Amino acid sequence: MSDTLSTLFDAVIRGDKATVEGEVQKALDSGEAPQIILNQGLIAAMTEVGDRFERQEFFVPEMLIAARAMQSGLQLLKPHLVDGDISAAGKVVAGTVRGDMHDIGKNLVVMMMEGAGFEINDLGTDVGPDQFVEAVKDSQADIVAMSALLTTTMPNMRATIVALEEAGIRDRVKVLVGGAPLTSEYASEIGADGYAADASRAVKLAKELLGVS
Repeated sequence: MSDTLSTLFDAVIRGDKATVEGEVQKALDSGEAPQIILNQGLIAAMTEVGDRFERQEFFVPEMLIAARAMQSGLQLLKPHLVDGDISAAGKVVAGTVRGDMHDIGKNLVVMMMEGAGFEINDLGTDVGPDQFVEAVKDSQADIVAMSALLTTTMPNMRATIVALEEAGIRDRVKVLVGGAPLTSEYASEIGADGYAADASRAVKLAKELLGVS
């Protein structure tokens, strides 16, 4: 790994946004391939952040700061990735279900997934089943990631899965669910493909569901 990529890697982990942006630009200016910057700088760093979270060396605030720094670098890199026609790890439609306005957990999952190389269509909060269905159709998504923080909105996850079935596209996507009141048992009960208790595990599960490393 070059000195620039090593500095970039460390800056993402520290959540140093200014250094991340500077090192991404420096790497681009020096002719480093965008895919190398993405994989060895941004994605590798966010993988390390996820590992530190699982080892309880990092907590949600550190993950958020690192993810925001990563995103600032990714914004600089995106035009070059598009120009190079570099494919994403997979396409994800994400949102908090209808009736639920909580988005901190969902936002962290979105940032961590983007940091892992997924292409994200973030629908925001209070997302109805029909909106999820349309987004899957429009984007040819591989994964639907739903969150709920209220027990009263959890049934809307099942309603969304039913809507995907009725639209004839349920077998086209993997459904990943999460949120404070959820359990893996509930995920199985409503027909989801997986449950993640936190953003780090959401990324790992998404990769497992799609068979990507």
